[in-house]
Amino acid sequence: MPPRALILHATGTNRDHDVAHALELAGAQPEIVPLNALRERRASILRYQLLVIPGGFSYADALGAGRLLGLDLKTYFAEEVRAFIESGRPVLGICNGFQALVKSGFLPGLNALHNTPYATLTFNASGRFECRWVTLTPRSMKCLWTRNLREPLYCPVAHGEGNFTLANAALLADLHANDQIALIYANADGSPAGEQYPANPNGSIADIAGVCNPQGNVLGLMPHPENHILAHQHPRFTRGERGGLGLELFRNGVRYVKG
Repeated sequence: MPPRALILHATGTNRDHDVAHALELAGAQPEIVPLNALRERRASILRYQLLVIPGGFSYADALGAGRLLGLDLKTYFAEEVRAFIESGRPVLGICNGFQALVKSGFLPGLNALHNTPYATLTFNASGRFECRWVTLTPRSMKCLWTRNLREPLYCPVAHGEGNFTLANAALLADLHANDQIALIYANADGSPAGEQYPANPNGSIADIAGVCNPQGNVLGLMPHPENHILAHQHPRFTRGERGGLGLELFRNGVRYVKG
């Protein structure tokens, strides 16, 4: 049987079906489950082998992008999510899902070392919503989602609050030391963006596009790998350009569960 993947749906989520398609192609059995079903105990997070929190505008980004969804995770589902993570099962938060994981404190997961809040995703340095394609270079061998990815990923961003920021330089050093920087924004040749716009579309510190927890099973990233899983989705496919598919990232998660 293919592993069951829970795709968490909140009011305003709009990338759940894109993620479901990616998970199906990767060999999982995705199920889109509304938050209310979990809250009313009609479903349980712990019945699944993978958990994905997709992108969108949960609760219309009221009080800040991902903040109210993060409060849901922290208030109603903290014990289940923590048990899911501690069991080593893969968790993926994309865009708004990444914001929710950071705002709820599940990422970067350094709470034992530092007082919270110590990391956030804030307004883009450009001061506007950014919708463009970006190149990502995989960095972490600890992160089960990015482990052994051998080529840069090419996928779109679509966010107004994707600027990953830390409280101090020591935190950045910790992320480097723990191999928690999973993906960075890069130039077309795969070299670091150097925090230069537009290769780094939001001004994130150290070009960070995605981070994992210390255990390596929880990944959050701002870009959307689920929107480049087929060759013809490349924006210049008709001009003969190929490569940079995000599908292998999802396959990594599914392969890990299958053992």
